[in-house]
Amino acid sequence: MLLTLTTTIRPATDLGYLLVKNPAHTQSFPLSFGKAHVFYPEATDERCTAALLLDVDPIELVRGGGAGDPGTLTQYVNDRPYVASSFLSVAIAQVYGSAMAGRSRDKQGLADQAIPLSATISALPCKGGEGFLRRLFEPLGYAVTAERLTLDERFPEWGPSFYFRVTLEKTCKLSELLTHLYVLVPVLDDKKHYWVGDSEVSNLLAKGEGWLSDHPEKEQIALRYLKHQRPLHRAAMARLVADEDVAPEETEDAKAEAEERVEARLSLNDARLLAVLGALKKADARTVIDLGCGEGKLLKRLFEERAFDRIAGADVSMRCLQIARERLRMDELPDKQKRKLDLFQASVIYRDARFSGFDAAALVEVIEHVDPSRLGALARTVFQHARPRTVIVTTPNVEHNARFGMPAGSLRHKDHRFEWTRAEFRAWADSVCSEYGYSVELFPVGEMDEALGAPTQMAVFSRKDPPGQKAHSGAQRTEVLA
Repeated sequence: MLLTLTTTIRPATDLGYLLVKNPAHTQSFPLSFGKAHVFYPEATDERCTAALLLDVDPIELVRGGGAGDPGTLTQYVNDRPYVASSFLSVAIAQVYGSAMAGRSRDKQGLADQAIPLSATISALPCKGGEGFLRRLFEPLGYAVTAERLTLDERFPEWGPSFYFRVTLEKTCKLSELLTHLYVLVPVLDDKKHYWVGDSEVSNLLAKGEGWLSDHPEKEQIALRYLKHQRPLHRAAMARLVADEDVAPEETEDAKAEAEERVEARLSLNDARLLAVLGALKKADARTVIDLGCGEGKLLKRLFEERAFDRIAGADVSMRCLQIARERLRMDELPDKQKRKLDLFQASVIYRDARFSGFDAAALVEVIEHVDPSRLGALARTVFQHARPRTVIVTTPNVEHNARFGMPAGSLRHKDHRFEWTRAEFRAWADSVCSEYGYSVELFPVGEMDEALGAPTQMAVFSRKDPPGQKAHSGAQRTEVLA
């Protein structure tokens, strides 16, 4: 398997300083699965190319268990010695480790500089085809050239393979290019030769810092990189979603300040929490999970009520969860009270077994922070998989923003992805009920305006129990919003 790196910066032979490999020599490096060789097929001031050749030992593959299922023919007959895979990622990390980390003892200024680079991989498996290959690299700014390889030129009737000869071109830091190859080559191959555990989640997020959270294929990248292990994938995505949040120094109280400047006259946050608390009591909920609990304002009110036996809070932000823990003084609670309360990191758009088993779920001012394209995933997580008897959702009424003197089309906070009219919220609630077997009641929260409605709208969803089971209150949909 051959990877070449080429630059035309002058003098181009400075590439040797970045890779810490002298262009005048051929060097070899032992690896657990064979050897890596570095040499320079061209090295002039105008153009310099470094080649990384992997000499994968098939016997070592069998010994190491990375060449196929034990006892099967694929253990001995496979493509691993010839194509780019996670073996290449390991070789990059071991042979070009300082370059991938962006360090250069002699040319640090050059390591920090964007330079013209191209990388060519002789044979790259592309599970998902050329389209997926382009969807991985083109959003990162690469010009992609892909030549699909035939299975065997002697037997054209066998047709094309899913292997490509690929060239990537971009003006960027060398560390950036190597990091992208390190992560995305195994993603395209959709295999890894080594065991994947929790540490690989941290490795992915470290290597993906600065680019992965904004990548349109980040879910597929995480899923394939983590060998389709769903718990690891959920953990990675929850942390990525947390990274997308506002600046770390902006706490929930700080975020709310902008909204409260608009809503202060109404003490709207207190009105919301009291409305949700009242709805939970009316639904006879004894166990409640607050999805998107933030810094624990609703949790604190729930915890102070004897009506609730078990309370949980989930949020993507570890910082918010830490503040919630401090707000609830969890470290000072006696063991019996600690057992009543649970806080954990999770994203409401990903299925999580910990969301299940509660009488009720609350999503207080949560949905407007979710991209509209992900609302379907949120609905499936809450109403199909967790499926509590009662779900309470609150969200701003965008019509009421005019009452606050806000320009048409403006939102109450910069982190809101949308704000709905009463009709839009009603339509979403109806679609959820139709899809997942719930009924819903809609309530205004806050000071009513005859024309514009209340500033907050609240939906109380009730699961329709099958015949023979005790039905939950609110069996029919009731229109309460003006």
